[in-house]
Amino acid sequence: MSSETSEIIFQVTEADEGGYVASALGHGIHTQAQTLDELRAMVRDAVACYFDDPETAPKLIRLHFVRDEILTV
Repeated sequence: MSSETSEIIFQVTEADEGGYVASALGHGIHTQAQTLDELRAMVRDAVACYFDDPETAPKLIRLHFVRDEILTV
């Protein structure tokens, strides 16, 4: 990973069993939590662990929330 990476994007979905699941796009980083506050902390921790050198870590973490809605006619 180059030091030019300035942003990492996580796709966030609601878990079937409750809570949230976050997966980084383009990286093997996945985490989950029961609340949004916990998820934010878990994402920060997961990124810090994945990029063990702070110089290579992204400077910005973006959470992209994806939600399915089912409509009936």
